[in-house]
Amino acid sequence: MVDAGADPPIIEFRNVSLRADDGRELLRQLSLEIRRGETLVLLGKSGSGKTTTLKLINRLLEPTEGEIKVEQRPIKEWDVIRLRRKIGYAIQEVGLFPHFTIARNIGLVPQIEKWPRERIEERLRELMHLVGLDPQLARRYPGQLSGGQRQRVGVARALAADPPILLMDEPFGALDPITRAELQREFAALQSRLQKTVVFVTHDLREALLLATRIALIENGRLMTALSPDEFVKSSDPLISAYLDAFGCREAFERGGT
Repeated sequence: MVDAGADPPIIEFRNVSLRADDGRELLRQLSLEIRRGETLVLLGKSGSGKTTTLKLINRLLEPTEGEIKVEQRPIKEWDVIRLRRKIGYAIQEVGLFPHFTIARNIGLVPQIEKWPRERIEERLRELMHLVGLDPQLARRYPGQLSGGQRQRVGVARALAADPPILLMDEPFGALDPITRAELQREFAALQSRLQKTVVFVTHDLREALLLATRIALIENGRLMTALSPDEFVKSSDPLISAYLDAFGCREAFERGGT
């Protein structure tokens, strides 16, 4: 558990808004602090602003108003390439290069960073073990792997250069329920060891309750609340209650599971 008062936030939003070219508000006056080592889950319906918030962190989008800081430095002062190399990014579609082997996909950022070949190979072996992949798969191509295996490769690639921040945009959403549950458990165990700062997007409350240190509920581009899973389940807020009822989570959580 992260001590919210121990360190300054590693990521900070201050009154951040984003408008589309047609004037629609995609995000409204978002103020949020994300602490080092926590897993903040952005929860909300499709189109609520979750992925928009995520993309603002690594400057795939730029805010219309307000300020975002990473490691106490305004992101506009960061060289965008250096910023993105400090941030691992894992998405639902994985985004692996189909003509690269698994080894080359995972080692791409370390190679760009000009790590020595021996160090890249050592990191590859370490990561394959870390995410539960047979080392022999390193010579294969993404099309030769199952969906669950490709998703593990995506997580390994995001972790390859040991970034302090990890952004995950519904990384397990396209998987079958059994594989998804397996990877959720494995990721929770992995995060307990690595203690990365993770911002994780999902619309699945069960996933949020399993993985989150805090759950930030976003609705129509607005941050409604940010609570621990225990606080979330015990909340009497009508919007939260609607989520709990839809997923049948309150009673399951109180029994000790999700």
